[in-house]
Amino acid sequence: MRLTAEEVIQRFLQPAEPPDATVDRILFGSPQAEVTGIAVTFLASQSVLEQAAALGANFVISHEGIFYSHHAGGDHLNGDPVFLAKRKWIEQSGIVVYRLHDHIHRCRPDGITAGLVKALEWESYVREVRPESSIVRLPELSLRELAAHVKDKLGLAALRVVGDLSMPCSRVGLLAGYRGGAATAIPLLGREDVDAVIAGEGPEWETPEYVRDAMRQGRKKALVLIGHAASEEPGMRALAVKLREALPDIPVRFIADRPVFQIV
Repeated sequence: MRLTAEEVIQRFLQPAEPPDATVDRILFGSPQAEVTGIAVTFLASQSVLEQAAALGANFVISHEGIFYSHHAGGDHLNGDPVFLAKRKWIEQSGIVVYRLHDHIHRCRPDGITAGLVKALEWESYVREVRPESSIVRLPELSLRELAAHVKDKLGLAALRVVGDLSMPCSRVGLLAGYRGGAATAIPLLGREDVDAVIAGEGPEWETPEYVRDAMRQGRKKALVLIGHAASEEPGMRALAVKLREALPDIPVRFIADRPVFQIV
C-alpha cells in the first residue's frame, strides 16, 4: 500500500473532530512524501529522530512539541544553537515530522489515558471515563502496594508519592500528562471521594500541598506522580500497535527515549 504522509494523517490519525485551534500539524517535510517507515514517539528528541532515521523511518509522529514548548514552533528560540542545530538536522534528513496531540486526547476514551489504563492492566476495573480522566475501582491495596504496581507495570526506576504509604486505596483517578494540577486533580480527591490520584505531573505547590493538608486533617488521600513521559508513552505505544495492524506493508515502530532525569 503506497501512502503519502497526508494520506496517513487523514485516514488513520484523525479519529476525533478536530478542535478549532490545534497544535496537530506537519512540522517538517512534505505532505506528499511517500511513507516508507513510521516511528511513533512521545517526543521527537534529537536521539529519537536519529534512531528513526537509522531504522529507515521517514515519518515520525511526536505527541509533544519538539522545540521545548507546547505551542511555539521554535520562533521563541531564534538564534539558539541547540534549536538551530536540531532544525537543520531535521531539514537535511528529509523526515516528515507530524505533531499528534489534540486529536488523540479528544478521542473517547482519550487515547493517551486509555493506553495508560491498559499498561497498568486495569481495563476491567474502569468505572468511569471522562474527557480528562478515568476512575478505577481496584481490590483494596495499600498506597505502598499501589505505587509498587505502577512502578512494575510501567518499568519505572522511581516515582513520587504524597500520602501515608500504609493507607488503603481502592478508588483511584488517573490523569495522564500535565493534568495533575489543582483544577483537575483536587476535584477528584475532594468531591469525587477518590482515595488516590495517579498523574504525570503538575505544579508542586498545588495538588501535593492539598494532599498534605488533607492528611493533616486526618483525611486519607494520596497522590502518585509518575512523570509526564511515563504517563503518556503507553498511549503512543498503543497507537503504534494500531498503525502496525492497519498498515501491514509499512514498518511501524515505537521509539522510547531514555528517561530525561537521572536519579542521584
